[in-house]
Amino acid sequence: MFKVFKFGGASIKDAQAIRNIAMILRQSSYKRLVIVLSAMGKNTNALEAILHARRTQSNDLPLLLENLKTFHLNICHELFDTCPKDLQLILESYFSKLIDHLDQYADAAYDTHYDQTVVFGELMATSILAYYLKEAGFDLVHADVRELIHTDRSFRAARVDWDKTVDAFHKLVQLETASIILIQGFIGGTSDGFSTTLGREGSDYSAAIAAYCLQATDVTIWKDVPGLLNADPKRFEKTVKLHQLSYQEAIELAYYGASVLHPKTLKPLQNKNIPLYIRSFLNPQNPPTVIGHQSEMDMAVPSFIVKDNQMLVSIHTRDASFMDEQRLHYLFGVLHRIGIHAHLIQISALSLSICSDEVKTKLQALLTELRDDYFVRYNTELQLFTVRHYNGYEQMFDEFVKGKEVLLEQRSRLTLQLVLRN
Repeated sequence: MFKVFKFGGASIKDAQAIRNIAMILRQSSYKRLVIVLSAMGKNTNALEAILHARRTQSNDLPLLLENLKTFHLNICHELFDTCPKDLQLILESYFSKLIDHLDQYADAAYDTHYDQTVVFGELMATSILAYYLKEAGFDLVHADVRELIHTDRSFRAARVDWDKTVDAFHKLVQLETASIILIQGFIGGTSDGFSTTLGREGSDYSAAIAAYCLQATDVTIWKDVPGLLNADPKRFEKTVKLHQLSYQEAIELAYYGASVLHPKTLKPLQNKNIPLYIRSFLNPQNPPTVIGHQSEMDMAVPSFIVKDNQMLVSIHTRDASFMDEQRLHYLFGVLHRIGIHAHLIQISALSLSICSDEVKTKLQALLTELRDDYFVRYNTELQLFTVRHYNGYEQMFDEFVKGKEVLLEQRSRLTLQLVLRN
């Protein structure tokens, strides 16, 4: 039976972090293991900057490319003293393909160009880790996940073709007998050869896909925190570790923006009753957060979630007609087509208000689509503050809200959400 380990960017940010992964593997108990790996450190951000420089024809592009190349080669030199020739050739090949793709897709839609660019972070990271682990004596095969996770062409939010993906994983494990299979997180591929991504921070979802396809015994996500915390320790002084959660509660937290989990991660695991462990790669001996069917502790501790870079859009009918089901059907169709995902929705007699991630191109597309029939107001550079199980903890969110303007408030029995402007 397979286990699945997912290592994020922080766990592979430098040579010492890579050595730490090898130490974790030596201390772990497994017969067969899938490792899902993110890009190193902040290299997805670096690739996004490279993409922006290419599309804006910035003079910074050569320096940004050189910095990315130097980063990876420096890690190789630290790991091996001298970067092995064949590994260096692999990395050089990826850099050459990156430059080709930057030019080849320069006139394509941004999302298409994005997915053909950022995938190189994961491809280079897995190449380096695979070479190091093989040199360290691990029985390992390095696979290209774009041949395993089959998706449609919904670039930056690709949808998985589950039948093809299950079949591809089964064929791989029948052909390869190595005890460790190393694949990239975050990315997939289409039947006509395009690279796709599963959504920002989507490597967690990749791990869940692999676990679902192989009916793994469990999934472990290795983080730089002791487990799933009830708040971001960078924002709140007193955080509490959540020792146990149900799938349902974890899905709610991920949906509202808890940064430790990608929102799509839990459903495939729940469908196969595969437990998810969140462990610290800094202290791997410590007990993890366990996410499974048990729900006894779901309401024991409140959770505080902050999403930055939000926009609040309010859509009003121009003729003062009601915001009825027919209009809502049309408007949600427009939001879906443009790719705007609402984190909060509020409906009145004459208006629909949504809070979502701020993406200027998508906002402009929405304004263009609705300008003839609707009056649209919007605010940008906002925060969405969500408190799950808020009863009795008003003081904590009062402290966070202090000095900020509340543009919208919404409460249910379990959840409070505030859209805030500084």
